[in-house]
Amino acid sequence: MCGFAGFTGPLPDRAAIIKKMADRIIHRGPDMEGYHIGVAEDDVTLGFRRLSIIDLADGAQPMYNEDNSMVMVFNGEIYNFARLREDLIARGHVFRTRCDTEVIIHGYEEFGEAIVPMLRGMFAFVIWDERTRTLFGARDYFGIKPFYYSVTEQGNLLFGSEIKSFLAHPGFRREVNPDALRPYLTFQYSSMAETFFRGTYKLPPAHTFTFRDGKMDIRRYWDVDFTKKTAASFEDMADAIDCAVRESVAAHRISDVPLGAFLSGGVDSSYITAALMPENTFSVGFGEKKFDETTEAKELSDILGIRNFRRELTAEQCFGAFADIQYHMDEPQSNPSSVPLWFLSSLAREHVTVVLSGEGADEIYGGYEWYDETPLMRKYKKLPAPLRRMAASISAGLPYFKGHDFIIKGSGRPEDYFIGQAMVWGEKDALAILKPKYKAGPSVRDITAPIYERAQGLSELEKKQYLDLNLWLPGDILLKADKMSMAHSLELRVPYLDRDIMAQAQSLPAHYKIDGVNTKHVLRVAANKTLPDAWANRTKKGFPVPIRNWLREDRYYNLVKESFTSDAAAEYFDTEALISLLDEHRSGVNNGRRIWTVYTFLTWHKVFFGI
Repeated sequence: MCGFAGFTGPLPDRAAIIKKMADRIIHRGPDMEGYHIGVAEDDVTLGFRRLSIIDLADGAQPMYNEDNSMVMVFNGEIYNFARLREDLIARGHVFRTRCDTEVIIHGYEEFGEAIVPMLRGMFAFVIWDERTRTLFGARDYFGIKPFYYSVTEQGNLLFGSEIKSFLAHPGFRREVNPDALRPYLTFQYSSMAETFFRGTYKLPPAHTFTFRDGKMDIRRYWDVDFTKKTAASFEDMADAIDCAVRESVAAHRISDVPLGAFLSGGVDSSYITAALMPENTFSVGFGEKKFDETTEAKELSDILGIRNFRRELTAEQCFGAFADIQYHMDEPQSNPSSVPLWFLSSLAREHVTVVLSGEGADEIYGGYEWYDETPLMRKYKKLPAPLRRMAASISAGLPYFKGHDFIIKGSGRPEDYFIGQAMVWGEKDALAILKPKYKAGPSVRDITAPIYERAQGLSELEKKQYLDLNLWLPGDILLKADKMSMAHSLELRVPYLDRDIMAQAQSLPAHYKIDGVNTKHVLRVAANKTLPDAWANRTKKGFPVPIRNWLREDRYYNLVKESFTSDAAAEYFDTEALISLLDEHRSGVNNGRRIWTVYTFLTWHKVFFGI
């Protein structure tokens, strides 16, 4: 695991510049550094920071092929590299190491970009081909590992694992993207391809790119396919899932350094822990039962005979670390769970270098409450679909009334109402709070419509899953997982987000996933083969944080109020409305998430722009 940075084009003192860029992300790789400075002025320049996990002695990067005509940097882990390595040796390739990085560069030599869908794992990488003067790169299937890029005014490419490395490059423009704020207020994360830094973009998950002669060509190499359903019985699928999860966990445990697991009280992390059986698990909470699952985590650890390390967090700790959290996040991201994840990663790093975690199970097995329906909605959907859709269409054009949202949701068309697992500010409220300059960003539908267009013909549940797999999962869940863990030089692995697991899960009929009683039904039955009933069937709690309580305390109310009356706040927002929102919350109205989302943006802005 590591981080990389690089750029194309001529610059005086390229060696000094790339070292400064790599130093910005030293937290991603404190064990080793490496650089490639091309002979020609217009060659690619690469910097690398390494966190040593596999082949500790010989896995240095940048890494070259046999004749040094290709060079690459890579962030991630390839879990099927041993098999690929054997195949490439049989084809005549000579290896210098036993690490997965070398498999990618030899695979690219042999197969070209067709090597990418052969890889099983999490990855972001670039390969410079000296002979063709081409830069090729890829990002993994789900977006577990980040990849950012920006084109300078001179037409040169900046790229890397974190945006903050670009700050050390003289061609980078540090400007706020004015279009990013409007959708952020609703989604709680950066939901566009263009980031909060104008002109800087995320390479989408499951995409490759080629940069040649100043032109960027981006292509999709993989997509989820919900169209083919299994004929296997529910019981057989539960058995198959149990086998697949255990096999994936076994593949994800490959490491030459200590390994543990994040553990909450829910089924996802509990199942991973029971399959892995590490020496140590790690949990954090806030002391109050409503905001804490550490007791359940400790109980399961005791049952399994595993040592559990847990820590109780305070508001003072969380607010004290918040600026650092936003710095490491690169873009504002107001999911409150980022905060305990920061401390959880810190706790784990005191004992291990690698952890396994349960991200992704909700998206692929149908675990979110939003995916399920109330008994009343099930009755309503017995009405003919054309009638329900006509009622929804009429309701959408009317002022809000009691039952308005119910009728729209009853249409069975999630593209008309579902934007993913978070909706903080309604669009009208977001527009009302913003200054005119920042109202021009894309609407929610502008962002979701292209994704839903690719999901035509799928069931209502599968459309929701498809949207979350393409938007919420990489934009929120996996982003914070990567950034918070790597901020502490900790590698986080996610066994559910495996191409083989997904190939199986995408074939499940809807009623295997949600049966009217449970979400993730078939996964719970599979997990129950190992876990006690209480853990296999526990209702999802998530990672709750008591921000609503904190914001009513004088100390934190005043801290946020100071932010809301700053010059930066006046640039972007109607500050009187912000203060009213804060005062309403203090008097008992729950505005906690909306306040936190604005406060997060302003904290990020101060970190990166000084005001």
